[in-house]
Amino acid sequence: MKKQDDLRRQVSEAILACHDKQADDVTVLELEKDSGAFTDYFVMCSGTNPRQIQAIADAVDERLEALGMRVTHSEGYKQAEWVLLDYVDFVVHVFSEKARQFYDLERLWKSAKRLEPAELLAKPKPRRAAIGKTKLAKASITKTKPAKTAKTTPAKSAAGKATSAAAKETRKKKS
Repeated sequence: MKKQDDLRRQVSEAILACHDKQADDVTVLELEKDSGAFTDYFVMCSGTNPRQIQAIADAVDERLEALGMRVTHSEGYKQAEWVLLDYVDFVVHVFSEKARQFYDLERLWKSAKRLEPAELLAKPKPRRAAIGKTKLAKASITKTKPAKTAKTTPAKSAAGKATSAAAKETRKKKS
């Protein structure tokens, strides 16, 4: 499960990098295992001009490199029509609007589950241990109960000291 959470975090970072450079139409496809897919996710976005497309690719690369991830393969950076960044478990595609319409990967991979970027950006809810509600309630009650101790007030402790001092005096007189 930890690997899946790490992967989702890495994909989230790629999405954030795309958003940082004002990428258009950011889409995430979760590819099915039995579809013959070579990766788990596609992150796709568009840029309006070659300079922006390169800036988006650079931002994704820098952000993921900060997490210790290196791109295993990249293509199309110089032409900046379709930049492909392969991170093995997911692939980032940065298209020009024209190239995105022409290749239409969303149609080619229509069996893939389309995810909203917000789904991956949302933090997963922490899981509680599988304990029954009654056991959980009892455990919280026992943790909050104060320990039983002898209560002494300042008046009682002063009176106790006076009595013990008087007892010592009487012992001295008897001896």
